[in-house]
Amino acid sequence: MKFSELLELSCRANQPLHEVILIQQMLEDGSDPFETRAKVRFLLHTMLEIVESNYGKRQRALVGLCGNNARLLSKHEPKFVGEFIHAAMVAALSVSEANASMKRIVACPTAGSCGVMHGVVYALSKVTHIEEERLIEGLIVAGAIGDVVARVASVSGAKSGCQAEIGTAAAMASGMMVYALTRDGEKSSHAAAICLKSLMGLVCDPVGGFVEVPCVKRNATAVAVAVSAAEMALSGIKSVIPFDEVVEAMAKVGGSLPEELRETGLGGIAATRTAQSLLRRFMNRGDMNGIVEQ
Repeated sequence: MKFSELLELSCRANQPLHEVILIQQMLEDGSDPFETRAKVRFLLHTMLEIVESNYGKRQRALVGLCGNNARLLSKHEPKFVGEFIHAAMVAALSVSEANASMKRIVACPTAGSCGVMHGVVYALSKVTHIEEERLIEGLIVAGAIGDVVARVASVSGAKSGCQAEIGTAAAMASGMMVYALTRDGEKSSHAAAICLKSLMGLVCDPVGGFVEVPCVKRNATAVAVAVSAAEMALSGIKSVIPFDEVVEAMAKVGGSLPEELRETGLGGIAATRTAQSLLRRFMNRGDMNGIVEQ
């Protein structure tokens, strides 16, 4: 079902969007709305636990191209961003580096883009202090945003580039933030649309095919894009192009990306001289630790 159809049902039934999404899910697969809500609560608790256990810590990534970014940012006093974005970025780096270190994460929507949602959820909980039920409702709406993208386009970097992974994660995060704060489904859709448009065309170019460079830092910068889109939507700014049409456009862009820009490690950042040099040294030594300065 399109996101616009969910919004229309919500309006016609005079029911909150998250409730409509739960009912629609029940009609599709027979899932009990109460059980679905309980699963979302479990995921919320799991995400917060993962951030807490990794926040600002140095980690040993599989290859060693990352692992110290979260620690550095956590010790840095922000000069240009506020407490919310700083906390969300540190959390995003922490969880992305945990993923690169083969630790447990919630793939939301994918492992490579997991930092974005973890970061925003953590900041909403710890900085904004939004009550748990509102976070759960926001996650339900975020899930619907991700579901629309998965059905119409893709959340796979290998199929549609990083716009499909980071772009979708940021759109989910932006829509979630607005909904958790306002319960306004239409504003959430504008936030998601503005966010996805801002990241459209993003290629998937991991160095050596490992989810470390540029993936980890890209998770943190996507948090800032998600927050920016949410602030615009909250102010009343609307996306001229509806979210469903933005997703359709993203699908077409993904289909037109050349193969080397779709998680093959052959193009973009992965093809730079430095990346190729690091890979050669990795092949000789087996890891990057001691080679890459963090």
